[in-house]
Amino acid sequence: MAEPHHIVIVGGGAGGLELATRLGDSLGRDKRARTTLIDCARTHLWKPLLHEVAAGSLDLYEHDLDYLAQARWHHFDFQLGRVDGLDRARRVVRIAPTYDEDKNEELIPRREIHYDMLVIAVGSRTNDFGTPGAREYAISLDTPDQAEHFHRRLVNACIRANAQTTPLGPGQLKVAIIGAGATGVELAAELHKTTRELVAYGFGKIDPERDIRMTIIEAGPRILPALPERVALAAQDLLKSLHVEVLTGERVTEVQAHSVLTASGRAIPAELTVWAAGIKAPDFLADLDGLESNRLNQLIVHQTLQTTGDPDVFAIGDCACCPWPEHAPCVPARAQAAHQEATHLFRNLRRRLEGKPLHTYIYRDFGSLVSLGEYSTVGSLMGKLMGGALFVEGFFARLMYIALYRMHLYALHGAAIVIFDLLGRLFTRRTEPRVKLH
Repeated sequence: MAEPHHIVIVGGGAGGLELATRLGDSLGRDKRARTTLIDCARTHLWKPLLHEVAAGSLDLYEHDLDYLAQARWHHFDFQLGRVDGLDRARRVVRIAPTYDEDKNEELIPRREIHYDMLVIAVGSRTNDFGTPGAREYAISLDTPDQAEHFHRRLVNACIRANAQTTPLGPGQLKVAIIGAGATGVELAAELHKTTRELVAYGFGKIDPERDIRMTIIEAGPRILPALPERVALAAQDLLKSLHVEVLTGERVTEVQAHSVLTASGRAIPAELTVWAAGIKAPDFLADLDGLESNRLNQLIVHQTLQTTGDPDVFAIGDCACCPWPEHAPCVPARAQAAHQEATHLFRNLRRRLEGKPLHTYIYRDFGSLVSLGEYSTVGSLMGKLMGGALFVEGFFARLMYIALYRMHLYALHGAAIVIFDLLGRLFTRRTEPRVKLH
C-alpha cells in the first residue's frame, strides 16, 4: 500500500497552526494525507497578544497552546526543531539540532524530513535596520520569551526603584518604544494601565504619574502609518490624554544602555527600550535553495500561494510576498491575512491532491483595529473592500477586537471549547490580580 501524501508545514504561528489543524481534521483523520508541523517552540500564542504579555495584563501560561496536545487532538504530527535548510531536488527540509534550555545537552540530533508538498509559514521578526546598539539594548516582542523578559525587567525595575533611598535617575522607570505601528501604540497604552496597577501592590514609594513615563519614537510623520489618518489621530489624542510622549519625524540612530539617540541630536533617557519598528522574514529564507525572495527575506509567491521557483513549495503569512493587484505590491503582514491564506491554502491543497487546478487567492481587507487597553479601541472596518473605511471606536470596536482572537481560537478548537473557555475566564478573572506580579 502506498504511503499517504505528506504535507509539511514549517512554522506554527496563526497561519501555520490553523492550516495544520484543518488538514489534520479533514485529511489526517481519514488517513488520506499525513501532515507534519515543525516549530522551534513547544507552545503557540497568538502574536497580537504579545504586547499584553509584556505589559503583564495577560498570563502567558493561561493562553499558550501546547503543539503536541494540539497535534494529538487534531490528527497531525509535531516535530520540535528549527529548519535551517532545504533540498528541493530530494524534497527534504533540514532541521538543526535541538538543545535543552541551557544550550548544553543535545535533545534531538540534526535530521531531515521528506515532504510531498511544503508550506513555509515562519512569520516575521522586527527589523532593526542594523541600528547600532539595537540588538544589545533593545527588546523586541517577536516571541513569548521576549515579552516575558521585558515584563520581568519591568517588575524588577519597580522593585529596585521602590527599595532605593536615593532619588530616581533621569531615565529610571522610563520606557522608550521605537516604532509607532500597532504594536508600539498598543504597548504604550497597555503599560500605562498595568504599571499603575502594579505599583498598587506594595510599591508605595513610586508615583506612577510622575515616575513612570512612556515615549514613542517614530521616524515617519505620524503614528499608525498603515491605518487611515482618522484612526491615527484618535489614537494620538488618547495617548496624549495618558501623558504618553509621542515623537514623530525622529529617526533612531543608536540605542544605548540607558538612552536612545535620534538623527536630530536628541537623547531620550530610558531604562527599558522596546524595538517595534519594521518587520522582515527570518534570514534563512534569503537563500533557501534558490527560491525567490525580496529584500525583506519574504518568499515571492503567485496568487495560488505557490512559490515562483517551485510549485510544490507554498508560503503564507508574514514570510510570503503575495500579489495584491491594484492596491500594493504585496498583501500586508497582518493576522487577518495569515488567517485568510491558511483557509485558502487548505482548500487548494485538497484540490491539488484531487488533481484539480488551484484557485487564486485575493486578499480581503476587513480593516484594522488598535486596542488601547481598557481606555478605548479604535479602527476602521471593511478597509478597501468598499473603497473606503468605516471608522469605529469605543465599546463596539473593543468587541470587534476581541472577536478577532476568538475567531483564531475557533479555527483551532471549534465553537464549544471557545464558549466554555470564555465563560471560565469570566469567573476566574474575578479571583486573580489584574496584573502579573512576577
